[in-house]
Amino acid sequence: MKTTQHTRVWLSEQLCSIQGWSRAFLLQKVSEKVGGAEGTKLDEDFKEMERKVDVTSRAVMEIMTKTIEYLQPNPASRAKLTMLNTMSKIRGQEKGPGYPQAEALLAEAMIKFGKELGDECNFGPALGDVGEAMRELSEVKDSLDIDVKQNFIDPLQNLHDKDLREIQHHLKKLEGRRLDFDYKKKRQGKLPDDELRQALEKFDESKEIAESSMFNLLEMDVSKLFFCLLHMCLINAFLND
Repeated sequence: MKTTQHTRVWLSEQLCSIQGWSRAFLLQKVSEKVGGAEGTKLDEDFKEMERKVDVTSRAVMEIMTKTIEYLQPNPASRAKLTMLNTMSKIRGQEKGPGYPQAEALLAEAMIKFGKELGDECNFGPALGDVGEAMRELSEVKDSLDIDVKQNFIDPLQNLHDKDLREIQHHLKKLEGRRLDFDYKKKRQGKLPDDELRQALEKFDESKEIAESSMFNLLEMDVSKLFFCLLHMCLINAFLND
């Protein structure tokens, strides 16, 4: 019974603490947005890194989208493929259907009518031979799609889902701690010195973590990824000539 009561008291204290922090956070944010109060400024190097990370995040998303559009130009087929792959994942299937290459569709028609005409007509074998060649070409393009996905799109997706998302988490946490510190700084003298000092330490800690994660991202060598994409796009252009 005593343990339960103690737990309730502890939970109540924690809730009050969270509510107090949220109130401080909100008041400081309103004070800056509406009242024009100035918050703690981050240095120019930090802001420049933040800008570059934002551009990198937008670039990664757009480049992934445009790369898929380049390799899979038919929007209706792309949309259908996305839906089918989503359904495959839901069903627990490791591999969904591939993009219907135009060469494969043409090959299918040629081989089909070549068989219907038979060998007695010259047009039949010609359709069959060209159809087989087109089928092989579609397989090469399928292989290219897989290579681009594995060696370019997937690493970029991982960069977006892991590194960039982690940085956004650190920046959001930093902003929360900055607001908390600025709120307490304005009430210096009314609050215990330890409370203000701890708020500053937490702010500095978050700034250092965010700065380090942004620096590591911007120093990452992604040149191999883009050379890989260029090589594959040149192959694709050659196949389409």
